[in-house]
Amino acid sequence: MILMKKDSVSFSKAGIPILMLRGCCGAFYMIAYFYTISNMPLLDAILLVNMSPIFVLLFSSIFLKEKLPPKMYGALPIVFIGAILTIKPFSYSTFSIVAIFGILSAVFSGAAGVCIRFLSEKHHTYEIIFYFMLTATLTSIPLMSNSFVVPNSLELFYLICIGVVSLLAQVFLTKAFTHENPVVVEIIRYIGIVYNAFWGFAFFNETPDLYAILGGILIVVGCILINKLKQK
Repeated sequence: MILMKKDSVSFSKAGIPILMLRGCCGAFYMIAYFYTISNMPLLDAILLVNMSPIFVLLFSSIFLKEKLPPKMYGALPIVFIGAILTIKPFSYSTFSIVAIFGILSAVFSGAAGVCIRFLSEKHHTYEIIFYFMLTATLTSIPLMSNSFVVPNSLELFYLICIGVVSLLAQVFLTKAFTHENPVVVEIIRYIGIVYNAFWGFAFFNETPDLYAILGGILIVVGCILINKLKQK
């Protein structure tokens, strides 16, 4: 609201249902995302979440009637094979079940991306982000009603840091898509996988196994290939 006030951005009277839908998709994405990264290795979780461009393309073709280039269908199996290797469904473990939430986070992220694309022509970036934050807050309240834990001072500090960093990430990412070629933005986003691999190793001593490495390579290569084909 401070950013909206600073740039004289007013609340729209039209498009509220889509703004709320974008907020719900973003909220469910964050819930599934946090659940995933808290219950499986950080790198594996990030790899699954980074499948979102696939669902952006699929939802765009369904709801926005954007046609997919025929060559793109050949790249989709690369990503799904990578996801299978990362999920490891053949292990039949809790790990595999948690990984499904990683896929769901990518689905909701893709749905939110399509909503943003639809809204961007008539709504300011800050208004879209505001509805996301508001809806995510309202959605989270009933989910934590029976298990809310009062954070201590240190935990509250960490939570505030997460909130501030997440807000800045939303602002910068949305502005990046507004001012730069989407292919460039998407490719640069994959640098985050390298950072998360480093944090997982440095702080939690997480070393990815061969399946996660191969799956991650396929996911990244497949998504970059799809983004390049999308612009042709």
